[in-house]
Amino acid sequence: MLSTVNHIAVNVPARQHAFEIAAQLAESFAQTAVERDKRGGTAKIERDLLRASGLLNVTIPADLGGWGMEWPDTMKLVRVFAGVDSSIAHLFGFQHLMLASVSLYGSWRQTEELFSQTVRNKWFWGNALNPVDKRTSLTSKCGVGYLINGRKSFCSGAVDSDMLIVSAIRSVDQKFMVVAMPSSRPGIRILDDWDAMGQRQTDSGTVEFCDVAAGQEEFLKTPGPLGSIRASLRSCIAQLILSNIFLGIAEGALEESRNYTLAQTRPWIASTVQSATEDPYILANYGNFFVNLQAAQALTDIAVESLERAWESGDAITENQRGKCALDIAASKVPTSKVGLEIPSRIFEVMGARAAAGPARIDRFWRNLRTHTLHDPVDYKIRELGDWALNRQLPKPSFYS
Repeated sequence: MLSTVNHIAVNVPARQHAFEIAAQLAESFAQTAVERDKRGGTAKIERDLLRASGLLNVTIPADLGGWGMEWPDTMKLVRVFAGVDSSIAHLFGFQHLMLASVSLYGSWRQTEELFSQTVRNKWFWGNALNPVDKRTSLTSKCGVGYLINGRKSFCSGAVDSDMLIVSAIRSVDQKFMVVAMPSSRPGIRILDDWDAMGQRQTDSGTVEFCDVAAGQEEFLKTPGPLGSIRASLRSCIAQLILSNIFLGIAEGALEESRNYTLAQTRPWIASTVQSATEDPYILANYGNFFVNLQAAQALTDIAVESLERAWESGDAITENQRGKCALDIAASKVPTSKVGLEIPSRIFEVMGARAAAGPARIDRFWRNLRTHTLHDPVDYKIRELGDWALNRQLPKPSFYS
């Protein structure tokens, strides 16, 4: 899917097989999610299960050895994992964001080579692109490449990765450049310093670069949102991955709450009902959860289809088409952020006091989503939507819109 060249649509049996594998993996991840949330660190076992499953290749075209899946199905897989473990969903989603970065920024020759090797070597890709952190610089290396020096923060998936997408600023002209390189290259030091309250196993810590050599041929040709209209779809993909993670978290929290309420919640002493499942206030809360979640799901599905249409346009994509896609994704990001924060917080009202017990760590759903949303304020998405609703101004392409 990550190329408009020689596109081969995934067949139905392969699609079903992918979702069957994802469901089995999600069931396995759920068994250890609470313990791993407490422990933090790297989900090495789970990452290796993803490597072995072949799902790291779902967006790679079939003629390069991948599954050739389209964005709607890929985003649904992200949502499946987010329902039980949003750290794994984050790593899985960013795998396909990094592959999309290769396709959007690189040449066809680079894309073909890196995709083929990803399939053959079961590569897990990490992120060291963070455009806000400009502490990495490029200096010329005797005219045959560059040396990278500096640090990058919020490098999701860098620990235990095989390849990294790295951005740096060229010293001579301040040009923003992006390179794909092995994580094991001499001079790269990946720190195990991620210790946030949520998303505890995304390995989103720091990467240091000390005279790291990068050949000219390793740099991707059109980096950044202004490289081309098509290249600017990268930020749309990134935003939509987050929307689906948020949605999956909310879905997972609601399912956990439902199971708890059915099995353990007691009716309040002032009620006139025999079971918590008959309590009018509990029912009203579940009704509101359901309606808000349905609305967020619908808008997210619209946004995914909008991305797929924009992606399939290839280099013929127009500014208006890209802008409409960005608006649809912003319209998804707002409700998934809000319902994602509301449901994991308010489920305690329908579960009762015992649900707050430490060992259950049901608060992990809220902690995970709250941690995510702080990296990209939803107020700016609302502003973009308002500028369109009032002034008919499309969002300006950036790394966040």
